[in-house]
Parts: sequence; structure tokens; C-alpha cells
Amino acid sequence: MLMKTSERTLANLKQGQKAVIEAVDAETVEVQRLMTLGLVEGAEVELASKALGGDPLEFRLFGRGISLRKEQARRFRIASGDRE
Repeated sequence: MLMKTSERTLANLKQGQKAVIEAVDAETVEVQRLMTLGLVEGAEVELASKALGGDPLEFRLFGRGISLRKEQARRFRIASGDRE
């Protein structure tokens, strides 16, 4: 299930913004490994910071930090509607 570019994904979040993961494109082993860290449907994630060039992205999840490349972050669709 490849995410459409118009869909909201973790890559679309702004710094400090929170969202809930709605769906995961788990076709790759790489994404499946990220899911074992808690990046699953229903998890609340916050974008903590971005690297100087905008990639990688650091997210807060269950009180921990996890860094993802934008390409990886695009595999996680988020629910519409912002959470502050």
C-alpha cells in the first residue's frame, strides 16, 4: 500500500505538532522494524526537531526520541486534524 503524495504523513508535521498514526505502509522490512519500536496505528507521535537540511526528522514517541528519514516518515499516514 504505497501512500499517495496528497495524504498526510509524519513527514508533513511541523515542529512541536502531534498526530496519531492512522495507517502504516509496512511493505518493507525497514518499516516493519520501525513498527517494533512503537510506530504503529493508534500511536501518538510528536515532531521534536528537524536536522539543519530538514532530514532526518526526530520524533517523540512514548517519551523517547526516534529519528527517521523523510522517506521513512512518508510510510506512516496520520489522522487529519492537528493536535497541539
